Amino acid sequence: MNKNELVAAVADSADLTKADAASAVDAVLDSITSALKSGDEVRLVGFGTFSVAARAASEGRNPRTGEKIKIAASKQPKFKAGKGLKDALN
Repeated sequence: MNKNELVAAVADSADLTKADAASAVDAVLDSITSALKSGDEVRLVGFGTFSVAARAASEGRNPRTGEKIKIAASKQPKFKAGKGLKDALN
């Protein structure tokens, strides 16, 4: 499912226009993104938890040349599925 299909599903489910559903989906995604940027965790009970994990700087190798390269430290988004989502899938 891509974003357009998600917007259509939300519009059908909530009896909204596609424009209103697109605004709602964008608002949810923007809110999650801004919370993660500020270092907060987003918990959606029954669905899952979005968080940020810090990756330390490391050293890797270029697979073509074998040359050592430095990999910068970064922050990675993480998602852990909640019990409700897991139960729905099994």
